[in-house]
Amino acid sequence: MKMEKLYKLSEFARVLGVSRSAVIKWIRTGRVRAVNIHGRWYIPESEIERLTKGFYAGLKRVAIYARVSGGTQRDDLERQVASLEDYVRKQFPQAEYVVVRDVASGLKEDRRGLGKLIEMARKRQIDAVVVAYRDRLTRFGFTYLEKLFEAYGVRVVVVFDQEPKDYYQELVEDLMAIVTSFAGKIYGKRSRKYRKVVEAVEQAVKDP
Repeated sequence: MKMEKLYKLSEFARVLGVSRSAVIKWIRTGRVRAVNIHGRWYIPESEIERLTKGFYAGLKRVAIYARVSGGTQRDDLERQVASLEDYVRKQFPQAEYVVVRDVASGLKEDRRGLGKLIEMARKRQIDAVVVAYRDRLTRFGFTYLEKLFEAYGVRVVVVFDQEPKDYYQELVEDLMAIVTSFAGKIYGKRSRKYRKVVEAVEQAVKDP
């Protein structure tokens, strides 16, 4: 008898396009059958087949959302789009898709692409939003946006668990934006205290 292939939590989550924490919740609630080996959960391949048949069968219109923070990352943006297109073609072969791009910080709330996604969801023009990482959709407040899309009947699919290491500079830029914003509100942007705080953080992130 052939042994059934077992998937790690992260592998299973990546195949289905959900977060690792979501898979753990499914296991605990009995939605997904899993086996525990030496304290680690593994999911049989048959569970993937069972879930994918009904899980995304109703998805007909998908929006791919890709984002980078600056214009110098255009190549990264297109690589992001290419990997998501490949994922959608493999996982949702029955679905049509549209690509929405943003070149803006994940902290920015009035992004044109994000606004377009919400408008398409509101008009029931899409069934799912596919992103590479949670932070691509938004740096903070992912759960709130996820709930908003769910209210319109749109599922948010996160393909990968963690951002690659080369996103360090983008994280630094977002950190500086947060520091300057809060320091400005607390001390005033013309104060010596404001300059000291900003300069101290700038120096700290320069150190390896």
